Order: sequence, then C-alpha cells, then structure tokens
Amino acid sequence: MKKVRMGIIGAGLRSGIAKHWHDPNGESVVVGVADISEERLEKFKENINPDVFATTDYRELLKLEDIDAVAITSPDHLHEEHAIAALEAGKHVYCEKPLAITVEGCDRIIETAERTGKHLMVGFNMRYMNMYQTMKGIIDSGVLGDLKAVWVRHFVGYGGYFYYHDWHGNSKNTTSLLLQKGSHDIDVIHWLTGQYTKKVTAFGSLDYYGGDKPNSLTCPECDLKDTCPDYSPHTLIECAFREEIDVEDNNMVLMELEGGIKASYLQCHFTPDYQRNYVFIGTKGRMENSELDGKIYVKTRKSNSWQENSDVVYEMKKTTGGHGGADPKICRDFINLVLYNKQPLTSPSAGRMSVAVGCAATESIRAGGKVIDISQESTVTNI
Repeated sequence: MKKVRMGIIGAGLRSGIAKHWHDPNGESVVVGVADISEERLEKFKENINPDVFATTDYRELLKLEDIDAVAITSPDHLHEEHAIAALEAGKHVYCEKPLAITVEGCDRIIETAERTGKHLMVGFNMRYMNMYQTMKGIIDSGVLGDLKAVWVRHFVGYGGYFYYHDWHGNSKNTTSLLLQKGSHDIDVIHWLTGQYTKKVTAFGSLDYYGGDKPNSLTCPECDLKDTCPDYSPHTLIECAFREEIDVEDNNMVLMELEGGIKASYLQCHFTPDYQRNYVFIGTKGRMENSELDGKIYVKTRKSNSWQENSDVVYEMKKTTGGHGGADPKICRDFINLVLYNKQPLTSPSAGRMSVAVGCAATESIRAGGKVIDISQESTVTNI
C-alpha cells in the first residue's frame, strides 16, 4: 500500500489535526514534528505518535529524506518561510490558512510550488463543512437565480481568548484578523459565489482590547485577575489589554465581486456569542443559515416557475471530527492529492485571493476607508 509519510511544523493548538493523518494501517503516517517548544513537542508525542522524530529546528525535519509531505501549522507570519523551505526541500505542502500574511508572500509560495513541481494545499476547512457544502449546492442548483448580494456577520464569541491573549494581537504577526479569522469567510464568499473580489472599502477599529498594560504581563500574575472580564488562567495567558496589541477588534468590509455581486463582511471579537450568519440574495430567492440551529432557510419569490410555490428548510446531519467533521475530510483530500493527484476543494489561488482581500481591507481601514482595487496577477516577476 502506498503511504504518505508526514512531518508537522508547529506543534501548537492547530497541530491536533495531525491525528487524522497518523494512520499506520492506512495511507498516511506522521513521522516527524518540529517546534521551538520542548513542552509542545512532548505533548504532540503523547497525543499523536510517541515514536515521532521531534526537533526544535524545522530545518532538521526537512532534511529527512523519508518525509514526503509537510503540514505547516505554525504561526501565520512563519507560513511563508516554512512553506517555501519545505517545497525547496522537495516536500509536498499543506499550509493552514492564511497562506501568508502578505500577497507577495502568497505569490512567492505559489511560485515555489510551481517551480519545484510539488503539491500545495491551503487549509480552508469551511469548504468541507456540511453547512457550507449544502449552501454551495443550493446556489449551484439555480433556485436563488442570479446572485446579487451577500451579507456575512461573524460573531467571534471567543475572540478575546483566541486572538488577544497571544501572538495574534500584534499586526507584525498577522497583518490583521481579517486574514487570520476573516480569510475563512472571505474564501467562502468567493467559493459560494464563484467570483473573486475586485475592490473593497472597509472601516474598523480597536475599541475593546489593547491598552496600557505591560507586554510582559500574564493573566495568572495580574492583580486584577479576580475582576477582569477577560481573565485567562491557562494555555493562552498574555494580557489582552497590553500595549503591543494593535489589530482591530471589529471590522466592516464592503466588497465588489466579479459579475457585479456586492458583499459585506462584518466581524466582532468582543461579542458574547459565537456564530457565522450568511445571507445570499438572488433574483429568485434568498438563502440564510443558522449555525446555532444547524439549518439553512431558502425563501423564494415570484419567478413564474415551480420554485416559487414553496420555501425549503435544510437541516444539517450530525457529523464527527473537528470543525464540524471538516478536519478528517480535508486531511483525506490532501493525501488523495499527494498519492493520486486528485484535486481538492481548495486551491492555492483561492488562498492567495482571500489574503489579497484581507490585506486590501486592512489597508482601507488604516487609510480611513479608501477604496482599494485588487488584482489577481502575481506580484512575483520571475515566473
């Protein structure tokens, strides 16, 4: 049996996806891991494979000739360095989103994959969730007619914990959370409409997190931990109100897509609830999802066709596996790409365009709402 031997760069929280690749009796096995933290390496060995090769220098991992492919689950600002090094070392690459934190970084990664002839896959797991695959099917069926408007609201109920208690809160590591968090939603908008964004304007600000606390302050040692609403006692413990935090905690983005489709994306990190609400409006109807209820609602208008006779409610079936059952599916797709050249639901160009929109929207925000045009042409001149 053919078997893909996997290495993992980055043993943090997202590295848990490796459990879906470690299947000694199947077609993939995890044989190596790299991380700068000895503690995280030990936890990875406990959770995934006790016999895995572990190193604090990712370059040592890439020297192993028996590793066929590498998954990049390191912090965002390291994706470019790690992905390019892995491709240059002759490894196929699975890279968590965002592909990079600049458009130029994305283009350099893609150029390297094309030049080395190695596979490159971006980890857009929302494309593999039942909810969004069903919405894609509904749109493609034509029941909504020609799409004209898209409204997306993202209530990031755990935004403080996941994005302001660690490295995510500094723009040098992320550019903005329109890449780290928003790249999922921007990609789904592109995927479901079948169109890329041409221009954006955006507004946003840092209204809740950040402040004047020392950058070295951690929650367990803070005098205000008994009264602080964002006290975090374990894992992610840096103060969410420290001085270095400079990424917006709420954003509003307006997008003009190819084909004249207009889309809006709204994101807030200090809301008490967690859900994504998608609305698609076409010339024949409207579709809206409820993540909390696990349902999709389709409402139709007069169209002189049988479809105007009824509204439809789709109820999502229960699934197992991380991210609503998406993680095992996306891991399987990567193995199929490497072994059988079967193209996955995602693409490097899609990864690049979600970053392009996030970067352009961030530029617009920091320029007072300036309209920014977005190009699909590569910034790399030596292709």
